[in-house]
Amino acid sequence: MRKLVVWSALALAAALPVACVTINVYFPAAAAEKAAEQFVGKVFGDVPEGKPVEPEPETKHEPKPPGAMLIDLLIPSAQAQTPDLSIQTPQLQAIQTRMRQRFDGRLAAAFTSGAVGLTRDGQIAIRDAAAVPLAERAALNQAVADDNRDRQAVYREIAVANDHPEWEAQIRETFAKQWLQQARPGWYYQDASGAWKQK
Repeated sequence: MRKLVVWSALALAAALPVACVTINVYFPAAAAEKAAEQFVGKVFGDVPEGKPVEPEPETKHEPKPPGAMLIDLLIPSAQAQTPDLSIQTPQLQAIQTRMRQRFDGRLAAAFTSGAVGLTRDGQIAIRDAAAVPLAERAALNQAVADDNRDRQAVYREIAVANDHPEWEAQIRETFAKQWLQQARPGWYYQDASGAWKQK
């Protein structure tokens, strides 16, 4: 058995010049959820300033089988570290401030009246224009368009700020869940089929 491990290791060492190591960086779902929770909480006014995003817990590694230590000596370990999903860029903080002001100024009342609801894709939409006086509808339409532009920018900026633009769709999905989770009772949202429901 021991000879087999030694011969296997030698065969592996002979193949090293043609070996290629691939590093996969997986989407840090838990870190994204914490970042979304903090961001959404600040926009809705539910999270005090300065609450830190908790890092993802470290994963425990299984003990290595015999012979693996020799392989580790021959091939350096190439593990990708879980990124700390940063939401503390100046651009994101500026967007968050605008969204909070817009929420306090016009959107909170629109959510409460049912005029506006959360869409299934992390945006907002006019749900019932009749719930708003005619004189205020143009301003509400503008606020919804501005908020959706900022939401799109948030998802893109987080992905780019963390050097993984390909994560944008997953970040959007994570935020969509968090917007709904932190929505207040009585607010409207779209279910998976696109139908409006009340929380």
